[in-house]
Amino acid sequence: MTNFQANRRGALAFLAGASALPLVGACANAQAAEDGSSPSGSAPAPEAVGQPMPGNVELPDTPPEKPSGDSVGYAVVGLGGDALNPLMPSISGARRSHIAALVSGNRGKCETVAKAYGVPADACYSYDNFDEIASDDRIDAVYIVLPSGLHAEYVERAFAAGKHVLCEKPMALSSTECERMIAASKAANRKLMIAYRCHFEPHNLKAMELMRDKAVGDIRLIRANQQYRMGPTTPKKNWRVDRSLAGYGPLEDYGIYGLQSALYLSGEMPATIAARMVQPTGDSRFAEIASSVSTLIKFPSGAMAELYTSYDTRSANRGVVYGTSGVLEMDPATGYGGHQYTLRTDGVQQIEAGDPSVQFAAQFDHLADAIRDGADIRTPGEMGLRDVRLMEAIFKSALTDSVIHINPDGTIRS
Repeated sequence: MTNFQANRRGALAFLAGASALPLVGACANAQAAEDGSSPSGSAPAPEAVGQPMPGNVELPDTPPEKPSGDSVGYAVVGLGGDALNPLMPSISGARRSHIAALVSGNRGKCETVAKAYGVPADACYSYDNFDEIASDDRIDAVYIVLPSGLHAEYVERAFAAGKHVLCEKPMALSSTECERMIAASKAANRKLMIAYRCHFEPHNLKAMELMRDKAVGDIRLIRANQQYRMGPTTPKKNWRVDRSLAGYGPLEDYGIYGLQSALYLSGEMPATIAARMVQPTGDSRFAEIASSVSTLIKFPSGAMAELYTSYDTRSANRGVVYGTSGVLEMDPATGYGGHQYTLRTDGVQQIEAGDPSVQFAAQFDHLADAIRDGADIRTPGEMGLRDVRLMEAIFKSALTDSVIHINPDGTIRS
């Protein structure tokens, strides 16, 4: 095995202030598919293209009803597995949101999905005519569910079309892109929200409350594991292992849940970060990305966080908070359902907080409330920028084998 500090040219490019993180491997794939495959191409930047219907998709038998007169109409951009399962089915539980349009590079798939969700055929857009949504008054907001390397482009285009934006995590692959997206939001006077669903999931909300109430005393250590073993694949077949679309890979995709939970459970920003990345040799899955990333965070209070994420380790989605007077165990911690939370102090208390499936509809409705009522956004673009800055610090630490000191806004202290 090798680690990324051996990629000295990439490290030097990073330290020189490159707007994007240093490349790993050849990164020959230049196109991105909406559903997880990324055919090779010659274009220098990622490009969204249509793909066939993903497997194991269950479309509704009858279209969901529009919930209210002031319901916010969303255009879902990218009809891959992430959008079709479980995001779009959850719209039936929303009180103020509905699907008004679809954007896909595959017209046939778009029309099939549109029929199932009651979307008119003339509200099926392609990536080529995406900008025409500007004249479609049925669309109030767009939900960007494309590979991460395409977020910045389509967020900026959505704002140029005068629409509000809900963008999947990570916000982008560089802090420079994030800053550009926030500037576009302000220039358009439109809302920007990052789809951090755990901020709307009852068990994670309860965990935040318990930590604010010092249910385990003073926090000493947070451990978070987000990992699974990915099957055989290559960058041409799966965008999650394509460097231009996924960054370094597991941290931006799955490990961001651990990073987020360390922040919202501790209520602090990191003071220092130390990290390691691993890239196995001779494995087509990891020709361009890391297989695993481990991070040690120290907070100003003295509390620590140990984060581990991987595409090459047996599955786990677990979080544990150790305090001076108790322990909170979360297993699974940040999934779509089946949450098991246990608080151990003088005795053992099982935490029952509600139905995890409401998190998706709650996301839709949260932005709807911000659009219609001017409510504050719980997960704004500034939060997405903060997290990308912290991930850049993690990568810099791994590339340079050094401890990185962090400013309160997430930037690296000079």
